[in-house]
Amino acid sequence: MIKPTWRTVSLFLLGLPIALFAVISDERLWSVSFGAIVIVMLIIMADTFLAFSPARLIVTATMPDKIFIGEHGIVTLSVAQAGNWRPIRFEMILEQRGDVEPPSPGSVILPSRQEANIVFPIIPLRRGRIWVDRVWVRWQGPLGFIEFSKVMDIDREIDVIPNVRGVHKTAIQFLTDETIFGEKVQQKGEGTEFEALREYRAGDDIRFIDWKHSARHNKLLSKEFRTERNHQIVMGFDTGHLMVEPLGGMPRLDHCINAALRLAYVSLRSGDLVGTFGFDADIRQYLQPLRGASSFARIQRATAELNYNYHETNFTLGLAELNARLKRRALVILFTDFVDTITAELLIESMQRIANKHVVVFVTLHDSFLQQKVDHTPEQFLDVARAVVAHDFLHDRSVVFERLARCGVHCLDVPSSNLPVSLINRYLEIKHRGLI
Repeated sequence: MIKPTWRTVSLFLLGLPIALFAVISDERLWSVSFGAIVIVMLIIMADTFLAFSPARLIVTATMPDKIFIGEHGIVTLSVAQAGNWRPIRFEMILEQRGDVEPPSPGSVILPSRQEANIVFPIIPLRRGRIWVDRVWVRWQGPLGFIEFSKVMDIDREIDVIPNVRGVHKTAIQFLTDETIFGEKVQQKGEGTEFEALREYRAGDDIRFIDWKHSARHNKLLSKEFRTERNHQIVMGFDTGHLMVEPLGGMPRLDHCINAALRLAYVSLRSGDLVGTFGFDADIRQYLQPLRGASSFARIQRATAELNYNYHETNFTLGLAELNARLKRRALVILFTDFVDTITAELLIESMQRIANKHVVVFVTLHDSFLQQKVDHTPEQFLDVARAVVAHDFLHDRSVVFERLARCGVHCLDVPSSNLPVSLINRYLEIKHRGLI
């Protein structure tokens, strides 16, 4: 497509009144005015003839097939020209669809007989899919009177999936603690298994001494225990409207999914079974607990299929259905959120029923916005009002956490950046205490 630039429009807007005024003042100047118009038209035609031809433009796109949520992808456009031509400046912008930040235009100067690359960031806002349909390119003639534009199809798709980049690093961090120098952690209590007897060493807990076998062998022998395996770990996700709200540039649900995948990998490597459960106003998904590290890919696909919904969460239905499907004692980790004590009443009642049979961890994301409003030094009356409202919300949350703790529920309210490590630490603590 070809169109005049602002330079051309401005030239006509300024030159036409001058030519008309000259003709009106002296009719003999009409030939001069007509000649000026012809000269301008010839300049525009020359600019069009000397401009870079759209047929010579070659653009190729390179982009990833998938992007982890919370990270940025890159689309690289390589610009080349067929034949020999002078350096020219191109302006480009991507046409894309999906839950992604609007693109920004970019420009590149293409040297003669060379290629040039221009990079466009792709910033996904949610999980799902992003479509990069085409790229719009424009450039001007050498005199700047004519502008050319060309649309080139790309037709590529990018999948936005849960972030598993830190899974292996987290697993190494937590799973190597018990394997350094071949040492085994001794644990005693409900939910532990006897493993072997060994000679007592100074510093061992005397409660681990087996007096019967020590008397028989005429030396002190100490019991070694190992944590039970084959526990069921079920990660329940609230997919209602509160979990769709963004926190740190990403929905709360995606923060929880990323942390849950790290926990799932550690749990599978530890010998436990891991499953998923999604609900809001209805049951959205249930994946029965699976064993083995090879099941991690299936769990990852299941979490990627959790959609965003704007319904009010029905905790009574969701937790009752989960309680009915679990036939044996399990560790249930519920990722959710609430607003105040009124909306949390049904949540507390449902949590109390499921906590009578299972070990429950109640996970929410701590929003620093409310705390900042409370800690902010007020400068006017509106700041005081905001601080009071924020303090009331924080007080309501503390009341809910206290009531859940009285029901035997383990509460975890941490910032999104600390959620993966805090969640795995709580899981290990529950296993070491033999609560499952």
